[in-house]
Amino acid sequence: MHLLVHELRLFFIALQFFTRLPIPRWVGFEPIWLQHCARHFPLVGLLVGAFCALLLWAALWFWTAPVAVGLALAGGIWLTGGFHEDGWADTWDGLGGAVSREKALSIMKDSRIGSYGALALILMLGLKAAVLLALLEQDGWLALAGWIWAHAASRAAPVWLIHGLPYAGDAEHAKAKPLATRIGGAGLFVALAWVALASLGLLAVDMSWLPSLCLAALGVAGTTLLMQGWLDKRLGGFTGDNLGATQQLAELAALLGFAAQFVSHG
Repeated sequence: MHLLVHELRLFFIALQFFTRLPIPRWVGFEPIWLQHCARHFPLVGLLVGAFCALLLWAALWFWTAPVAVGLALAGGIWLTGGFHEDGWADTWDGLGGAVSREKALSIMKDSRIGSYGALALILMLGLKAAVLLALLEQDGWLALAGWIWAHAASRAAPVWLIHGLPYAGDAEHAKAKPLATRIGGAGLFVALAWVALASLGLLAVDMSWLPSLCLAALGVAGTTLLMQGWLDKRLGGFTGDNLGATQQLAELAALLGFAAQFVSHG
């Protein structure tokens, strides 16, 4: 029972870190919990995805699909405070140009957005909207369920980076210092287990979605490994901004995977 209560406490810490949602007062806080709660990032993603999908479903009753998708994207950004989107923009500001490792780290610390970051953010949101619209045209229920899965699976990608790479910045001055410490294999296993459960839930709704799920999973895995190699080469590790950027790219890759099945080459 004590173990279950502790895991629930860790989930609430992750929920508080990534969303605006309030958590019970009994949870408390210890700095080390922020590192341990990484195992539950995909579970937080399930809730964020469910919120976005529910908002999209509700909006479709009143507005056209483009408006509904825009409202759902805006709702997700509101719920998370644009946390991951900010990391995506900062990462491209720092790594978009041919600058040194030290200069890139310095740029990513700057709260101001540059041209690389602005363009990357516009392209990311535009592509997400376009892919969601394409999915809605082909299979509305897959668009909703697939988006939930994409939110969950993409949040396992940062856990993979925390496990596989060292922290690239100054760990002593990191905004979330515990996340600058590598997590063990057990934490990574739990995160991947949440993704596996989400996958089983998706297939329980409709087994015909299996090919789409496989493509989405390949997209998440491929982009995660791509980001790992790129960050290792450019920075020798990751920063908090890079974790957010990886989540955003993995989410988009998952949506592209779900939509790819419907492409006709005839």
